[in-house]
Amino acid sequence: MPRTFAHDSVSPEHALTRLREGNLRFIAGEGSALRTWHAGLVEGQQPFAVVLGCADSRAPAEYVFDQGLGDLFVIRVAGNIVAPSLVGSVEFAASQFGTRLVVVMGHTQCGAVGATVRALEHGAPESKNLKSITDLIAPHVRHLFEGPGDHEARLAAAVRENALASARELRHSSEVITALVEMGRVKVVAAVYDLATGAVTFLEG
Repeated sequence: MPRTFAHDSVSPEHALTRLREGNLRFIAGEGSALRTWHAGLVEGQQPFAVVLGCADSRAPAEYVFDQGLGDLFVIRVAGNIVAPSLVGSVEFAASQFGTRLVVVMGHTQCGAVGATVRALEHGAPESKNLKSITDLIAPHVRHLFEGPGDHEARLAAAVRENALASARELRHSSEVITALVEMGRVKVVAAVYDLATGAVTFLEG
């Protein structure tokens, strides 16, 4: 039985509150998280939230939410895409550590989303490996290009749409996660981190 049923697992609602409070400290420059080694780490971990975020160097979840070592199970990949190995990582956190909140966090000015937008606008050639990322994002944002539009506005909308779509996809890409979501043991929400302000906006929950 997944550890999400353990009596000491942190509820999704409480986990969201901790993330919101940490982000407020981050914005205010009052971060207090212990980000250095400390005794007890070798004994195990019980992260209270999973964050599937972008690999962008400006968006480290531990800093954005002012959390220390052992607090977050962070998965980072360009464009916060959903792929089998990443889904497996979420399953692992839920089953082994009892982590009940999963946040799919996009961010403004995302390079991977930007590359997808440019490809949809101009058909810009990409490397085979980069194309494997943009091909996963494109179905989520293609509807934004059905009429005329401003590039920057499309990029901002695409970041939001991609985060929402990745969260939806994650809920249904695994029998394990789907079952835990339906039982109310795990919650998957989308969010966008604004590089200009430091604020994280939760799009759901």
